[in-house]
Amino acid sequence: MSDTRTAIVTGAARGIGAATARKLAEDGFAVAILDLAEEAGKPVVAEIEAAGGRALAVGVDVSDEASVDAAVQRVAVELGAPTVLVNNAGITRDNLLFKMSVADWDAVMGVHLRGSFLMTRATQKYMTEAKWGRVVNLSSTSALGNRGQVNYSAAKAGLQGFTKTLAIELGKFGVTANAIAPGFIETDMTHATAQRLGVTFEQFRDGLVQQIPVARIGQPSDIANAVSYLVSEGAGFVSGQVLYVAGGPTD
Repeated sequence: MSDTRTAIVTGAARGIGAATARKLAEDGFAVAILDLAEEAGKPVVAEIEAAGGRALAVGVDVSDEASVDAAVQRVAVELGAPTVLVNNAGITRDNLLFKMSVADWDAVMGVHLRGSFLMTRATQKYMTEAKWGRVVNLSSTSALGNRGQVNYSAAKAGLQGFTKTLAIELGKFGVTANAIAPGFIETDMTHATAQRLGVTFEQFRDGLVQQIPVARIGQPSDIANAVSYLVSEGAGFVSGQVLYVAGGPTD
C-alpha cells in the first residue's frame, strides 16, 4: 500500500466533507478524516473501511497551530505523507453587520482563513517533497455577497485569493491549488439556516430552487465529484481556478 496517496479532508465528519472523504477513498486514496472531535469522524472511517478503503479519524482545531501540526504529523506517520488537502472545515456565525460581534467575526475567520492557512502550510512540505500535490479550498457563492454573512462572505472571498496565490507559489513543485464555490447544498448547516429563519427546510429549499437553472438544490456528492476531478491526474494543468458548483452561472 506504500504507493497509495494520502488525502486529508477537514470538517469531514458530515456533510460535504464526509461525502468528499468517501469519494476520495473510492478513488483509491487513503483518507484522513479531520474534525473537531476525533469520535465524530469514526463513523465515516468505518464506512470507508467496510468498503475496503483505508481511513483515519483525527481530532483537530484547524484554527490552532499546535493542533494542526500534531494532526498532520499523525496522519503522515499512521496513514502516509499527505499530498492531497481539502480545506472544507467551516462554521457560520450569521448576523447583520450592526449586530455582529467581534467574536462572531473572529470565529469565522479563524476556521476558514487561518485554518486553511495553517493546514496548507503544514502539508505543503509533503507535497513539494513528492513533487506532486493537490490543494482544494471550499469557497462559496457567498463570496459574491450575501445578506447577514459579512464575515462568511469575506472569508470565502479571501479563500479565492489564497487559492490563486498558492497556485502561483507551488506550481513549480507539481502542486495545483483550486477552489470550489458551492451554491445551495443540502447539509446540516443549511437545515440550521432554515430553522434560524423560522421556516421549514422545504419552504427554504423551494424558494431557492426557483432561482437555480437546473431546478434542484445541490447534494454533498455534487461537490465531492468536483473535488475528485480537481485532485485527479487529469487535472494537472488546472490551477488557481474557482469552480462554481451552483446549478447555473453566477454573477
